[in-house]
Amino acid sequence: MARRRVLFLCTGNSCRSQMAEGLVNAHLPGQWQAFSAGTRPAGQVHELATRVMAELGVDIGPQIPKSLDALRGVDLDLVITLCDSAAQECPLWPGGGQRVHMAFPDPAEATGSEEQRIAKFRSVRDAIHLQVLELLGQYVAHPPGPGTDGNDRRTGAFVRRA
Repeated sequence: MARRRVLFLCTGNSCRSQMAEGLVNAHLPGQWQAFSAGTRPAGQVHELATRVMAELGVDIGPQIPKSLDALRGVDLDLVITLCDSAAQECPLWPGGGQRVHMAFPDPAEATGSEEQRIAKFRSVRDAIHLQVLELLGQYVAHPPGPGTDGNDRRTGAFVRRA
């Protein structure tokens, strides 16, 4: 069976979507191929995102922020927006694929000491790890059929349809 493809979309493509892409490609390589992009890509992947992913043995250091244009034409099964801004700025994905919105706080906005900021990155990383991998597992077990609306009957209470 061919691997399914998922796009993680957020504003800067420097933290949440990069972590999600890395987690999926590291933990579900036989089932999913993950991509990420931003509606307004940052200049680089956030250093703390790279650091907390390395704690799990996932290297996102080589990844770079990408614009939506870099993925036009890629056939996708799912497009998952990870922040409200991206969901509002990109209400339709022209490349097809079911849309799901899963909002996570932006760890780059964390303030305080370095340890407090790292704790926020870990918290967001762990939430993405749990919720995204669960969603993708449910999708594989119960793929949507024609006319499926993708609402929480299939994906669980933590997901709302965009």
